[in-house]
Amino acid sequence: MNDDGESAAVEAALSGWLTSFGHRLKARVYYADTDFSGVVYHARYLEFLERGRSDFLRLVGVHHTELADGRHGEKIAWVVRRMEIDFVAPARIDDVLTVDTRTDSISGARIVMAQELRRGDAILVRARVEAAIMSDKGKPRRFPKEWAAAFLPPAAVTDR
Repeated sequence: MNDDGESAAVEAALSGWLTSFGHRLKARVYYADTDFSGVVYHARYLEFLERGRSDFLRLVGVHHTELADGRHGEKIAWVVRRMEIDFVAPARIDDVLTVDTRTDSISGARIVMAQELRRGDAILVRARVEAAIMSDKGKPRRFPKEWAAAFLPPAAVTDR
């Protein structure tokens, strides 16, 4: 395999894949993710969820490095405004987890994403995350319309 093909295969394996509902990522639970009992420490679930959201963004063409270097007219960044998490069942060392991410809504400067973390068919965590786009000076910025098309069907995008 040439370097370009190998690089593309590695990127695909690391970033998960786009689905009909949004994005799916596989992740293994390592020792560092667990507490003294071998169960995933509650704060580590946030990292699995963040990887799912970040790779969803990457695969639809929204790259954190491009936001930070001002390619969109100014430096902008994502900030989490609100997060709701339901811990349903524990994950354990060596489990292979599936992180599913879908967009619930986009309006103004905000996006709301729903996520599930599963082991096989068993739901372990459900989360709802509201994020916003901010300038490097802390001012909210509208969600670019071209991004909305990548995250949602046109009928689901509102212009509030």
